[in-house]
Amino acid sequence: MALNDKPTSFDIAALAGVSQPTVSRALRGDRTVSAATRLRIEAIAQQLNYKVDKNASNLRRGSSNTLALLFFEDPTPDDSLINPFFLAMLGSITRTCALRGYDLLISFQQLSNDWHVDYEDSRKADGIILLGYGDYEQYRARLDLLAAQNTHFVRWGSVRSNRAADATVGCDNVRGGRDAGRHLIAQGCRRIAFLGEASSHYPEFEDRYRGLGEAIDEAGMLFDPALQVDAITTEASGYAAAVTLLARARDFDAIFAASDLIAIGAMRALAEAGRRVPDDVKIIGFDDLPAATLAHPPLTTVAQDYRRAGEFLVDTLLARIRGEATATAILPPRLVVRASSDIRIHGD
Repeated sequence: MALNDKPTSFDIAALAGVSQPTVSRALRGDRTVSAATRLRIEAIAQQLNYKVDKNASNLRRGSSNTLALLFFEDPTPDDSLINPFFLAMLGSITRTCALRGYDLLISFQQLSNDWHVDYEDSRKADGIILLGYGDYEQYRARLDLLAAQNTHFVRWGSVRSNRAADATVGCDNVRGGRDAGRHLIAQGCRRIAFLGEASSHYPEFEDRYRGLGEAIDEAGMLFDPALQVDAITTEASGYAAAVTLLARARDFDAIFAASDLIAIGAMRALAEAGRRVPDDVKIIGFDDLPAATLAHPPLTTVAQDYRRAGEFLVDTLLARIRGEATATAILPPRLVVRASSDIRIHGD
């Protein structure tokens, strides 16, 4: 190579002792290239001041080297319209994309029937990550459309009825509900309420409710259906659900809320009603948002592993883009005990 010649991937291949396709795969972060080989190629590329012509590379591969992350609009007290849990997951998704050599395009889900045209078919993105869905019974038709169009996509959500064409990463919500119920029962609670819509419209909430029921059954207790009140994932909805629960004049000594936001709203309603947490009512949420530690008292919750979730979402999508078989990923939850459910912690 002459001094004034622009270095090429073939020059790097010759110096690294590998093929030119291996150089191309290494420089775009393909995991089929070993770490040692990739580092050697990257070092040579840096020495030669080699710059990847991304546009030309993408045209050759027929890809954009970009993934689209689409948020479903959630009701929030601010203008973000993004569930705070998904904001926590965003950092992991962004970091994993960077490590895999992909850019990330972030947008809200367009409530139309042409996501595949807007993103993959127009080559804005090679695949789509979907976060949130509102009413699942209404949303399912849109997933069917994506699958029918052979769009590469993966979603976070309920894994109960996952199909091969509908790649899903989700939490073991039944186990999370069961762990919450067992903890409350171990604290001496016998009348446990559930705040959250427990139906096929909100399958994750329904699974958490089912897990609570399993814990109550194994303890030989009975669940009073009047202690379940519908709520969606907002503080306002949690507050309203707790007000409804209190108005029913049914005894209860604990609340398992389907999300942290519901739990935080319920705690405000309990305080206004003169019910002390955890002395009079113990309460558990779900998600482990940063706000859970700031609640008064700090909120016991079932933590979802948003870091691993982000990694699984990106890697599952990339596997589907490569035409590889993928399996549903079910991540285990973790109970985080704080003062809202344990008088011993509250009294320290």
